Amino acid sequence: MSLVLNEDQQMLQDSARQFCREVSPVGVLRKLRDSRDEAAFDPDIWQKMIELGWAGMAIPEAYGGFEFGYGGLGVVLEETGRTLVSSPLIGTVLLGATAINELGSEAQKTELLPKIIGGELLLALALDEHAIHAPDNIQTTAVLDNDEYVINGSKTFVLDGTIANKIIVVANTGEGQIALFLVDADSAGVDIKRTWMVDSRNAAKISFNEVKTSKDNLLGELDGFSGLDKVLDIARIGLAAEMLGSMQETFDRIIDYLKQREQFGILIGSFQGLQHRAAEMYSEIELCRSVVRAAFTALDDPSTTAEQLSAAASLAKAKLSEVTERVSNEGIQMHGGIGMTDEFDIGFFIKRARVAQQTLGDAGFHRDRFAVLNKF
Repeated sequence: MSLVLNEDQQMLQDSARQFCREVSPVGVLRKLRDSRDEAAFDPDIWQKMIELGWAGMAIPEAYGGFEFGYGGLGVVLEETGRTLVSSPLIGTVLLGATAINELGSEAQKTELLPKIIGGELLLALALDEHAIHAPDNIQTTAVLDNDEYVINGSKTFVLDGTIANKIIVVANTGEGQIALFLVDADSAGVDIKRTWMVDSRNAAKISFNEVKTSKDNLLGELDGFSGLDKVLDIARIGLAAEMLGSMQETFDRIIDYLKQREQFGILIGSFQGLQHRAAEMYSEIELCRSVVRAAFTALDDPSTTAEQLSAAASLAKAKLSEVTERVSNEGIQMHGGIGMTDEFDIGFFIKRARVAQQTLGDAGFHRDRFAVLNKF
């Protein structure tokens, strides 16, 4: 199991880091927030990301992708975390494209994946229905009526819900069977309301009232919970990579500030108490890096079992959620009073950290899941 990047991944990381710093620094997110932009992302920047091939990073070449593996996509996500890039990369690529690639029929893959790679199609996964992540508690129903499924229910915290052309709806078809359905966002009976998130990202509450979709829009099998679980595990590992980049950038900013800020006529970085706290953060971040690298290695290894992948995903999401809370808190505290103001960008990192911690399950959810998987 390799815990270091290979040469190709290192080159990709360097390229992605340069792009994010030059084209989409934190200032872009600040502008989106201040303007209360409805899309919550810059379409020109997204188009440049498309041209770089980021949307097709983990998609097979047969469908127009680059088949660079999820490890490659993880490197990109890590760098977007450093500058808090707001884009459809998580909603459309990490969740949507993964669901189609893992569960879709040949016809669905052939039709939809090239559109995602080309930037013609935006997706959203409508999963959770409660304040906490509970993928096994689905009340939204999908009832077969002749050649169509009729969907009723509501979803919350749907990432990119207001910008998606198609929504992947997770519904209960009866007797505990969970299935996924492709629904056009402009279908009759679909009501989408924007949720203004603290991290300035795009999310929505969506209700489905007698929404009809063809049988051909069933994604995968009728009882598709195991397939959904794998899709979510892939997304959890990808999100952990973004969190890794964000906490590393927060730490770097903390160190820079400690080297500049003076108190009582001396640099605060010389205070032993602050040095100890910085050393502990550094150690935790390096552990997080190893956890994330190991998870991507397991993900790209065809011999990895479903149980091993789930354990790796929950370990990564639990650890990263725990450490990103600590590092983002330290980012505010070590900047002192100015860290609470809008003058510095450090506040954007704690806001993103809090949302990312809860997305697809918080530390508590994944510690419990990891324990069950390992029969503790």
